[in-house]
Amino acid sequence: MEKQPLYSIGHGARKSEDFLLLLQEFNVQYLIDVRSQPYSKYNPQYNQNHLKLFLESHNITYVYMGDSLGGRPEDPTCYDDEGKVDYTKVKAKDFFLQGINRLKTAYSKNLATVIMCSESKPCECHRSKLIGQELSKQHIQLKHIDENGRLKDQATIINELNKGLSDFDLFGNQISGKSRKAYL
Repeated sequence: MEKQPLYSIGHGARKSEDFLLLLQEFNVQYLIDVRSQPYSKYNPQYNQNHLKLFLESHNITYVYMGDSLGGRPEDPTCYDDEGKVDYTKVKAKDFFLQGINRLKTAYSKNLATVIMCSESKPCECHRSKLIGQELSKQHIQLKHIDENGRLKDQATIINELNKGLSDFDLFGNQISGKSRKAYL
């Protein structure tokens, strides 16, 4: 039996019905919400309680994991002096490793699982730059559902993110190891 990949998606400004159709297209059974704050000011249909009820009414289990896999951790030691999230620091934290282990369990059980955040473009989200990179190191297949509903693998997203360059610069430093924005 072929191994079921993990998927990733950003809700963006999609209508609930369009979002649901994408999940159903990939036979998703579990949605893992990795938003640090599971609310949307501009798209209230994706607020945690509303989303949970909507998904469960369509036989998709909602699981919140933004506390372990969110892009803006509560731990202040995960940030640099400019207030940006330092993904290298996050990857060493127990809370993050526990979250990754839960995803590894879903993958090993061949569960149709999608990791969700708000950004519809995967290369603009920690789903690819933090979670996807860590899953890739552990040989876990992650397929991103992009803003147009098309599938892209992790390597393609990182290639787009780095504009065709390697993941590392000439000095062996990882490219894009921090969040785009400052949060502190």
